[in-house]
Amino acid sequence: MNDDSLTVQELADYCRTQARFLWGRVETLTEETETLLDELDDELTDLQDSVAAHERPVAESADTPSPTAPDQSVADLEARERDLEEKQALAEAKRARRDAFEDLATAYADLADDLDATREDIQAVLTRIAEFERDRDAPAYFEERGTVLEAIADSDDPDGE
Repeated sequence: MNDDSLTVQELADYCRTQARFLWGRVETLTEETETLLDELDDELTDLQDSVAAHERPVAESADTPSPTAPDQSVADLEARERDLEEKQALAEAKRARRDAFEDLATAYADLADDLDATREDIQAVLTRIAEFERDRDAPAYFEERGTVLEAIADSDDPDGE
């Protein structure tokens, strides 16, 4: 990586930019999780209503169920319960992913603040950022955006091998 034209301030700005991208992803994941949780709440309410209707005595029911209806109702309720459990697991996974993005965004912002106060030379700062990104597996968080770690790795291997 050619670091002749870089400044410590530009690298601190890079860290802030990475943090902003991550915060954008945190917001998106938060919205997706909230939407999924709202769907879960609605489906849970529907399921509770179905269970309550199923538990009503036959005398109170307007329709007299056929002998196979209770079995079908139970199977349907079990399928809905499995669907709810799957959605709940998805919501938990989204929440964990959001938390990971949030932690990395905060760490990048903290690193940028540290770099603002550093007296290290540019090579030491580049090494510091690369180690930071390696230790946190930062490239995995950026699908369409490169990291300093990747740029250094690419410059160390000019043939791309």
